[in-house]
Amino acid sequence: MTLYVAAPVAGRVVPLPDVPDPVFAEQMLGSGLAIEPPSGSVHAVAPIAGTLAKLHPHAYVVVGDDGAGVLVHLGIDTVGLAAFTLHAGEGDSVGVGQPVVTMDADLVRGHGLSAICPVVLMDSLPDGTHAHATGDVRPGDPLFSWDG
Repeated sequence: MTLYVAAPVAGRVVPLPDVPDPVFAEQMLGSGLAIEPPSGSVHAVAPIAGTLAKLHPHAYVVVGDDGAGVLVHLGIDTVGLAAFTLHAGEGDSVGVGQPVVTMDADLVRGHGLSAICPVVLMDSLPDGTHAHATGDVRPGDPLFSWDG
């Protein structure tokens, strides 16, 4: 089985080791990529079809029918910022590209924080994903895949 993960936000693809948080940079939560979003409102969508197993204003996990979970984290150390608007609820079924959260990237950066968005296949081995996108992506573009 191959899982295809779509970009949840627009921006420039960044390797996880370049994320300014060791939890993501060292792939402690799993393998994947990050996306540096543009300024302004950043619309984050579901990267796979499934259920919103966890939903916080700054992060969410979508679990597919096969049990694979993809974490989307919006910014680093952004817990508690009033920079997010939710468009779905925990437990909702979502399709690829369905809106989940909007982030005000300017507000995040205005607090001196990174707005980078790690996208991780939960519990995958370090460097366990492949077919990594490079350059700029738009929501719904192929981001990476995983053979499980």
